Amino acid sequence: MDLLLFLVCSALVLSAAYRVVGRRLVAMFNLSATEDTPAHQLRDGLDYEPARATYLLPQHFSAIAAAGPIVGPILAGLYFGWGPAWLWIILGSIFIGGIHDFTALIASVRHRARSIAQVVREHMNPRAHLLFLVFIWFALVYVIIAFTDVTAGTFVAPANSTSADAPGPAVAASSALYLLLAVAMGLCLRFTSLGPLRAKLIFLPLVFLAIVVGPYMPIDMGSLVPGANPQVIWGYILLAYCFAAALSPVWALLQPRGELGGYFLYIVMAAGVLGIAVGALSGELHIAQPFFKGWEATDSFGNAAPLFPILFITVACGACSGFHSVVASGTTSKQLRCELDARSVGYGSMLLEAFFACLSLATLMILAQPSGGPSAIYANGIATFANHALSPLLPAGVDPRALLFQFALLCFATFVFDTLDACTRLARYVLMELLGWTSRPQAIIATALTLVLPALALSIPRIEFAGKPLPLYQVFWGIFGSSNQLLAALTLLGVTVWLARKGLPYWLALGPTLFMMTMTLWSLLISINPYLSLWQPGATIEPLRHFQFLITVSLIVLTLWLIVEAIITWRTLIRPGSAEPALA
Repeated sequence: MDLLLFLVCSALVLSAAYRVVGRRLVAMFNLSATEDTPAHQLRDGLDYEPARATYLLPQHFSAIAAAGPIVGPILAGLYFGWGPAWLWIILGSIFIGGIHDFTALIASVRHRARSIAQVVREHMNPRAHLLFLVFIWFALVYVIIAFTDVTAGTFVAPANSTSADAPGPAVAASSALYLLLAVAMGLCLRFTSLGPLRAKLIFLPLVFLAIVVGPYMPIDMGSLVPGANPQVIWGYILLAYCFAAALSPVWALLQPRGELGGYFLYIVMAAGVLGIAVGALSGELHIAQPFFKGWEATDSFGNAAPLFPILFITVACGACSGFHSVVASGTTSKQLRCELDARSVGYGSMLLEAFFACLSLATLMILAQPSGGPSAIYANGIATFANHALSPLLPAGVDPRALLFQFALLCFATFVFDTLDACTRLARYVLMELLGWTSRPQAIIATALTLVLPALALSIPRIEFAGKPLPLYQVFWGIFGSSNQLLAALTLLGVTVWLARKGLPYWLALGPTLFMMTMTLWSLLISINPYLSLWQPGATIEPLRHFQFLITVSLIVLTLWLIVEAIITWRTLIRPGSAEPALA
C-alpha cells in the first residue's frame, strides 16, 4: 500500500466514523443543544467556564495527545508490523477509545462535572470509590515513570558523540528556553494588557528562535556531571520540574505552555501530512516495513510477546486511554458549553488522536532498518516529511533536515511536558481527595508523595539485556500500557453501571469493558510468568524486577477487587424486588 493511500484511507475511515457513529451517539444519549451544563450552572470564572467547541476541542486534544500515540504505535509496529498496529488504532479508537472518552465526558457532565471516581461512588459504593481513586493514582504514577525516562532520553547525547554533533543536548537547551518563554507569556498575560492574540504572535516566533539557538548552547549532562548517568540526572531534573509545575498557578505555566504546545502539535501534523503527500507523489517516500511480522514478537527482556494481548496494551493511547477519562471528567466537563459539543470534544478528539497515531506509525513505515528509540524514529520521520514539504520552497542544495530533526524532538518533548506536569497535578488532586486533604501544606506533601515512586524507579539499577542496560521506559512501558488500559476498562465498568441504572444502552460500554479487561489482565499475567521463572537456585533477581512484580500484583488485586464490587452492584440491579431499576 502506498504511504499516501495509507494516510488517506485512515483519514476517510475516521471521518466516516465521526459522522456515522458520532451522530448515533448523539441520538442514543439525547444530547441537548441548550446551554444547561455545569459550566453554566456553576460558572465561577475559575474552574467552571463555558467554552465553545472550537476552543475546547484543541485544548482537550492537546491535553490527551502526548507521547502515547507516538511511542505506542512505533513499538507495536516494531513488534508485529505496521498492519496490526494500524488496524487496532482505527478499530480501537472508533469502537472502544472514542466510546470511552465520550461516555466518560457525558457521565461527568450529568453529574455536575464531578470526576469519574465520584460517579463510581454514587452508582456503586464508597469502597469502590476509594479503590478507584487508588487505582487512578497508581496509573498516573506509572505514566510519570514511563514518560520521565522517555523525555530524559531525548536530552542525552548518544555514545561516542559530542554535544556539538548530537541533537539531545541542543534539544535540552531549547526545551529549557521553551519553558522559560511559557512562564514569561503567562506573566505577561496576567500582569500586562497584552492580549492572547498578541501574546501568541510574540511568543510563538520566540519558540522557533529557541530551536535555532539550542545547538549553540547545548546542555550536556555527560560533560557537566562526569561519571554520572546523564539520563538519570535528567530524570531527577524533570521530576523536580513536575513538583514545581504541579504546585504553580495554572496561569503561570500550565495554560501558556499548553497553548504553545498545542500549536506545535498542529504544526507537526500539518507538516507531516503535507510532506507525505509531496514525497509520495514524487516517488521519494515508500513503505519499507512489512505489513505483518508474525503472531509473536520478542520483548525488551527477550521474552515471548504474543500479539494477543500485547498489541492492545502496547499501542495504548493511540486507540484507547484511561488517562483521557481523568482529563474529560477533571477539566473538560467543567467547560462544555452544551451537551451537543461532546460529540466533537469527546468522540472527535479521540479520532483525531488516532490519526496522529497513524502519522507516528508512518514515521516507522518509511524505514527499512529502524534504529534508535521511538523518539528518534519519530523525529527522523517528521524531519523527513517536513523536508519534503519545504524543499519546493527552498533554494537548490539547501537541506534543513538537522534543524527539522531538532524541531521534531522538541515537539516530542513538549508533548510529554504536557503529560508530565498534568499527571502530577491530577495525581495530587486524587491523593488529596483520597486522604481528605485540603490545605496548601498538604498539597505540597501530596505532590512529593506522588513523585516518590518515580524517584525510586530512577535510583534502582537498570536491568541489562544482551550486555546493555535497558531504558527505564522499556521496562515500564508494558506496565504503563496495562495500567492505562485497565483504567479505561474500569472507567467503562463504572459507566456501564451508571447507564444500567439510568435505563440507557449499557451494552455500548459493556462490550468494550469486557474486551479491555480481558486483554489487560491477560497481559499482566503474562508479565508475571518470566519473573516467577527467575526463582531458581542461584538465580540473581535485579531490584527492578521486584519493583515490577509488586506493581503488577497491585494492579491485578485492585482490578479484581473492583470487578467484585461491580458484580455486587450489578446483582442489586437485576435482583427481583430490588429498590433499583431493573436492567430491562
